[in-house]
Amino acid sequence: MTELRIYATRDTGVETAPEPLLSTSNAVQISAELKMRGIKFQRWPSKPELEQQARQERILEAYASLIASVQKHEGYQTVDVMRVGSDQPNTSSLRQTFLQEHQHQEDEVRFFVEGCGLFSLHIKDEVLQVICEANDWITIPAGTRHWFDMGANPNYCVIRFFKNSGGWVASFTDDPIANHYPGLPCAREQTTQG
Repeated sequence: MTELRIYATRDTGVETAPEPLLSTSNAVQISAELKMRGIKFQRWPSKPELEQQARQERILEAYASLIASVQKHEGYQTVDVMRVGSDQPNTSSLRQTFLQEHQHQEDEVRFFVEGCGLFSLHIKDEVLQVICEANDWITIPAGTRHWFDMGANPNYCVIRFFKNSGGWVASFTDDPIANHYPGLPCAREQTTQG
């Protein structure tokens, strides 16, 4: 289930896990809270005719009208599909890269086709954690400090939107803040794998 947790930023010397100021699975509330902070979030209609492990061409075809609408209204030039599974090589190193706080010069836009992942957004004096699952669409504005946890046993597929044809380019902040907040819950990882 999609979930939003909001934390106050904390002194990194504190060893205990932080308590969220807000925790909700209500999609309307999630969207409203994120919108107040400049983050776009919405649920897209599901595509039940789309089989698990569908190929990129099939996924892009199934969501063609929604993709075209986003491209028209938001100006994204490049669209692709990224699939990550625990059976792929280098998922551990990829996870470690994503877990480091970073930012981009363009929006990070993702639509979850399958599986789930945890975006943690460091905005002013808050950390917002959004667990995105199938049918969730999120836009993290350029310059927003964040990190992403795909879990120890990743299994997700996303449609990615880019204005720059160069794709995913990160600028790492070297801030260890990500070490002080919870990651993707293990139980959730197992339930999304099938």
